[in-house]
Amino acid sequence: MLIYEYMSNKSLDFFLFGIAQGLLYLHKYSRMRVIHRDLKAGNILLDESMNPKISDFGMARIFKQDETEAMTQTPVGTFGYMSPEYAMDGTFSVKSDVFSLGVLFLEIVSGRRNTCLSFFDMTVNLIGYAWELWQQGDASQLQDPTLVDSCVGHQLQKTIHVALLCVQENAVDRPEMSEVISMLTNDTLLLSVPKQPAFFFGRTVSKSALVEGKTEGSSVNNISITQTEA
Repeated sequence: MLIYEYMSNKSLDFFLFGIAQGLLYLHKYSRMRVIHRDLKAGNILLDESMNPKISDFGMARIFKQDETEAMTQTPVGTFGYMSPEYAMDGTFSVKSDVFSLGVLFLEIVSGRRNTCLSFFDMTVNLIGYAWELWQQGDASQLQDPTLVDSCVGHQLQKTIHVALLCVQENAVDRPEMSEVISMLTNDTLLLSVPKQPAFFFGRTVSKSALVEGKTEGSSVNNISITQTEA
């Protein structure tokens, strides 16, 4: 018999699975395919039972069922969650939302925003930090300290693994939402090795020296943008 402390807010996978299911519905099962384009922590609302609900569809675009991607001259959304092809070329698809979901997963498991983290004279974002730890075989160091008593080690590792698959630089390498759900719910599924993520910069991280950067002018990723300027 295993006896655990009662955790009223359930387990981390409950939230991850709920958000992923919501995106799958928008991408595949909705009468019209919807690309959210602004998926972020601030747009995931929790009801009285802590059920996650995707909200704020002000930036969303409706696709025809046979459409796979589209372009815009003015990318909208939130810096830090935008996929590289969307931020640089204005190209967006279901894989753009998958990228944002990967960033969100990393924020959930780490308790950090996807802003710059500084160590010594170098800076690295959350994606880069997670990638460096993964490369070192030390991904568990990404864990939010508040999850220590309620987190299952292999589930944490899997979540980080899935997140890194979602934030790969090339959209074609990222999984579909149905695949993301399968990876989250199937413990026997063999996951592919993630390729280097987008927006990765920095070098090997010294964990003891890592702190959240407070660089003047840096974004805190809680504001949606409707127009970008050079």
